[in-house]
Amino acid sequence: MDFDIRKFDQYRENNRLEVKKAVAGLPDSLWSTYSSMANSSGGMILLGVAEKNDGSFITTGLKNAEKLLKDFWNTINNRQKVSINLLSDNDIRFYEIGEDVILAIRVPRARREDKPVYINQDLFGGTFRRNGEGDYRCTKNEIKAMLRDQTEETSDMKMMEGFDICDLNMETVHAYRNRHTVYRPEHVWQELTDEEYLERIGAAKKNRADQKLHPTAAGLLMFGEEYRILYEYPEYFLDYREMLDPAIRWTDRLQSGSGDWTGNLFDFFFRIYPRITKDLKIPFKLEGITRIDDTPVHKALREALANCLVNTDFFVPRGIVIKKDADKIILENPGYIRTGKDQMLKGGISDPRNKALMKMFNLIGIGERAGSGVPDIYAVWDSQGWTKPIVEEQYNPDRTIFILPFTEERAEKANRKNKQKKQAEKTSEKNKQKKQAEKAVPCRPALKTVKTKKAILAFLSDQESRKASEIAAQIGLSPARTRVLLAELSAEGRIRPEGNGRSRRYRIAFDSE
Repeated sequence: MDFDIRKFDQYRENNRLEVKKAVAGLPDSLWSTYSSMANSSGGMILLGVAEKNDGSFITTGLKNAEKLLKDFWNTINNRQKVSINLLSDNDIRFYEIGEDVILAIRVPRARREDKPVYINQDLFGGTFRRNGEGDYRCTKNEIKAMLRDQTEETSDMKMMEGFDICDLNMETVHAYRNRHTVYRPEHVWQELTDEEYLERIGAAKKNRADQKLHPTAAGLLMFGEEYRILYEYPEYFLDYREMLDPAIRWTDRLQSGSGDWTGNLFDFFFRIYPRITKDLKIPFKLEGITRIDDTPVHKALREALANCLVNTDFFVPRGIVIKKDADKIILENPGYIRTGKDQMLKGGISDPRNKALMKMFNLIGIGERAGSGVPDIYAVWDSQGWTKPIVEEQYNPDRTIFILPFTEERAEKANRKNKQKKQAEKTSEKNKQKKQAEKAVPCRPALKTVKTKKAILAFLSDQESRKASEIAAQIGLSPARTRVLLAELSAEGRIRPEGNGRSRRYRIAFDSE
């Protein structure tokens, strides 16, 4: 994330921003936060900063900034403490806020090849991630998912030695071949036998030991029967839910475990795609004398559905869930985003979790491999004037959620504007009531301000002169607010400022109470 020192007073801790006092040197919690940010979406760590009760920040400063920086580089490059150093000199920067120095550390998101990032040479006990409440220790399943994603050969390319070609549903295989023939009528693979064809598309591999052809994991997922898929993937589950009538829980539902169809990915795709698109408004268009019913929205929905299937981690619980509401479609799949959410939205890098599955969809004209799928979907939604799609990433268990609204952006903006107007009217009424109440009560200094001034005077009662930063740290107030109170106390003659600029100190006046 980007950090702007000019907005320091506006910042609050969140999933990508953490503050630490670092009063006695590098805090040990720094390294679990480094691990968690690297394994999540990256972030910023500020040393020499504390969080106040209201969530705002106050600087505590660093006693020996240069030594602390040296200790930081020595530790992050020590493999006994941290598994990998992802930082360069450009990721570290000192800032001055008032009289205090703070250190900002930008932690990038780790590449999948470098995950998991862990500490203390403890893979299963020292791997962390971020959630809404801060750092949490990853479960074994989360760590295993990161390890699976390290390799270039994705898990769906694995040969399933315990299965034979006869374990695949040949009706599904022939349906796939027919679609391939329609899409590429002159393709050279059309004359191959089923076994040869399955090997060419990546759905089967020959075992060198027994010289027999066995399905790959992708072949089993694409063409297998659901009960056989569960032998390899116990968490495998496909669920389509159509909820168009609020009075009815499901207006339509399709599950992989129902037993009245194969339950594989190919049949799931072509059973639910017509249901997803059946309510779309299709403009009348002719090509010669043939009506063209395919639109950019249709293509975007095919892309989104294929993207959901080929990026699923089939070892992670809760399965694939596709929901169709009256005003949106929600696609959920197990597994975090391999390229990261920011890169996914930017496009340009294709890194599917299941490369063999993606190849099979590409061969029948579904999906693309340029990494521009999601940006293209956003562009289509923008051209329709619809509300922008939403991508959400969840952890523990890993899950990616893609929301495609069909509401008009103008209507959404008008709705937000009405809400803001109502809120403004509500706030205005509260302010009016507050002013009326203030008029009814004799004007007197705020009790909190009086107490704070007394705390300052008590701190200076030993007749020692103090800097504003020392006083601020003692009373737990921001340096800026502390200087305002010091100026008021000086004007009241209760304290005396000594010196100018950064060397200015404050001493209690002899005649002060």
